[in-house]
Amino acid sequence: MSSSPVFPSVPAQPYGRPPLRTVQVLGGGAGAGSSAHVRSLTTGLAARGVRVTVCAPVEAEGEYDFTGAGAQFAPDAANALRAACAGADVVHAHGVRAGMRAALALRGRRVPLVVSWHADGPAEAGAAGAALGRLSRLLERHVARAAAVVLGASSDLVDRARLRGARDARLAPVAVPAAAPGADPGKVRAELGAVGRPLLIAVGSLVAHRGYSVLLDAAREWRTLEPLPLLVIAGEGPLRTELSRRIVEEGLPVRLLGRRRDAAQLLAAADLAVLPSRWEERALLAQEALRVGVPLVATAVGGVPELVGRGAVLVPPGDAPAFAAAVSGLLADAGHRAELVAAGRAQAATWPSEDDTVAQVLSVYDELMERGRR
Repeated sequence: MSSSPVFPSVPAQPYGRPPLRTVQVLGGGAGAGSSAHVRSLTTGLAARGVRVTVCAPVEAEGEYDFTGAGAQFAPDAANALRAACAGADVVHAHGVRAGMRAALALRGRRVPLVVSWHADGPAEAGAAGAALGRLSRLLERHVARAAAVVLGASSDLVDRARLRGARDARLAPVAVPAAAPGADPGKVRAELGAVGRPLLIAVGSLVAHRGYSVLLDAAREWRTLEPLPLLVIAGEGPLRTELSRRIVEEGLPVRLLGRRRDAAQLLAAADLAVLPSRWEERALLAQEALRVGVPLVATAVGGVPELVGRGAVLVPPGDAPAFAAAVSGLLADAGHRAELVAAGRAQAATWPSEDDTVAQVLSVYDELMERGRR
């Protein structure tokens, strides 16, 4: 688990007022980035005297230990969420689906709702995707209008929230905790079978929008490289069977590792990180790669260009030849890799810290409380 920052203990409310009470709502497919963000936010808010309740899946509590960060924990069942929201001053949902659940739990109550939009992307193409797209737009519209404030993780999400009717939408980049030091990279590479050959890593659930089918197409093209790169994918999901079949049938130099708790350590041992997604915002893999100095090849989608700046090689989504060429070019050019590492670390230094993120969120809460008092 990532180490937590040390926040100064500063009262969240002026002397004589009761502590601010907030409920943080996760669920509905919230990813690792959202969960890590809520853990970090909980730590900072609790250190400032805020009483925090986290409503999330039980397995998220087991992995992220929100109670250890200073929160009370409630499972994300509808009745538990309603009960937690009944005593809140501010409810903060993370993701559009979590925002919808929070809006329903707050129905009939005058409690302000803050919704952070992190990574809810457009639905897949096709007839089913068109129907899902319409449903997604309706959901977004309802949540945007129900929220007192929408916090977008990237500029395009802020624009989208305003398009959906948000009364108040603001840019609020999410800081991800720095990974704790891990295992010896040489040992990690040996365990993965990447001694004497380049190691590439992708991290994320095995779902369509991650673009892994395109990544396998690219891996087919770099089979002629010498030494042969090994691509490892850390993640689990419904496409495992399909991807496994392709890897075997096409003889691809790819390993599916399943869900891993040591993804940060795997990344630190890699030569390149790859992010082939059809949609991303402040991608966790991109942030960690730039921070630790691993060159990144990513698709130019969503909030990725804004996030990485000049610190990564960007290619069009769905373009396997371009992705393969970018990877091959970087593996053959140590100077370019070094330039990317330097540019990536410089870009990462511009991102808000965890302390900055907590301060911004708390200022929003205080603003909403002041509105209510007026």
